[in-house]
Amino acid sequence: MDIYSFPIICLLLLAGFAVGIINTIAGSGTVISYSLFMFLGLSAPFANGTIRFGVIMQTLVASYNFKKQNILDLRKGVLLAFPTVLGSILGAQIAISIDKDLFEILIAAVMLVMAFFLFFKPKQWLTGSKLLQSKKFGFKQFIIFFAVGIYGGFIHIGVGIFLIGILVLQMGYDLVRANALKVFIVLLYSPFALIIFMMNDQIHYGIGAIAAIGNVLGGYVASRFALNWGSNFIRWILMLIIILFCIRALNLFHF
Repeated sequence: MDIYSFPIICLLLLAGFAVGIINTIAGSGTVISYSLFMFLGLSAPFANGTIRFGVIMQTLVASYNFKKQNILDLRKGVLLAFPTVLGSILGAQIAISIDKDLFEILIAAVMLVMAFFLFFKPKQWLTGSKLLQSKKFGFKQFIIFFAVGIYGGFIHIGVGIFLIGILVLQMGYDLVRANALKVFIVLLYSPFALIIFMMNDQIHYGIGAIAAIGNVLGGYVASRFALNWGSNFIRWILMLIIILFCIRALNLFHF
């Protein structure tokens, strides 16, 4: 398949745009890129590495917009990103050879639990907790973000949902600010994972670069309007994405 033909370029741009929007306001949008790249002939490891291009570009643009809107806690983001970066390096190393099917099933089970709390305890996600935000960053939080980093480096798909859940339930942020922090943390750890895949020659630079253009546009649009859409809108989108992710991970429907 000629990936530089006009129809394929348009398909990559359109998919990248959708991924940029979904990833910026929720997470797991990367599954679209992952599936499309494999449809275009890339193996799973190559697809897993190539998606990192777009992730970096969309989170860079989105983080800039969130900072301009004063909803990004930059200092806290850098602190939380440190263990996540360390975990992502380990996770990317694991991703070079390990099978992902069983891992995705386990992740789907955890996400279903998260969806339950999203639906039955909405107030906790919409208002945040000043008490939790005031707590100092400790060993427990370090281990949690290190574990998320391992997952993000390993496969990335769904990492945004886990980060949002932790930032709300453990750190006390409301959904809008948790979402901004999530994007920034992903921005900081993704280059390290990308380097691991580059060193192991598991990147298709042409496909990654074209899709990244769409990612940037989607990330820009979503980050500009996320504050206006509000926490409740993000909560419902998050629940929808979690359900679709679980359907795919459990092989209940083939996209």
